[in-house]
Amino acid sequence: MATKKTSIFTLSERVTITAAATDTFATIDLGSYVDVGDRQALQVHSVDYIFEGASPSGSVTAAMGGTSFTQCQVTDLNRGGLVFANDRALVSSAQLQYDTDGFLSNTNDMYPDNFGKGSDDGRFVVNDTLYITARAAARASDINVTVRVNASIVTLSSKDFMAIAIQSTAADN
Repeated sequence: MATKKTSIFTLSERVTITAAATDTFATIDLGSYVDVGDRQALQVHSVDYIFEGASPSGSVTAAMGGTSFTQCQVTDLNRGGLVFANDRALVSSAQLQYDTDGFLSNTNDMYPDNFGKGSDDGRFVVNDTLYITARAAARASDINVTVRVNASIVTLSSKDFMAIAIQSTAADN
């Protein structure tokens, strides 16, 4: 299906949530990695999420300010906000919950998202941007979420590239 052009590398972006119950956005530009003419795509192998307080040494629980949760999603189309888990544009998602008893949990949304260990395993992206959306239900101070995408560049067959492009276009509607 895919011919690997590179080894696995990491793309990362941080989004800072500065207001409660408001979507916060960031993007990862893939224009240098995706090439329609050469049927070149980005193969996402895994996505990791790192939740931090207002500073690298800041407490996430203090930043959340009490019982709350923080969500973050990566999509390959701009949906303008958080999406349901069955949305075809969804590449990866995470949710971190905190209650005032000091319990942290990610049971509602298991992360990191890992797409397999084989060279053919992964999510293929043919769009030129990954969109990050994050939201905190409540906050006492800024909450930072760093998204780390482990990926490689691959060349797809004509049929496979067209199938992925059509699926992505259909997901846009």
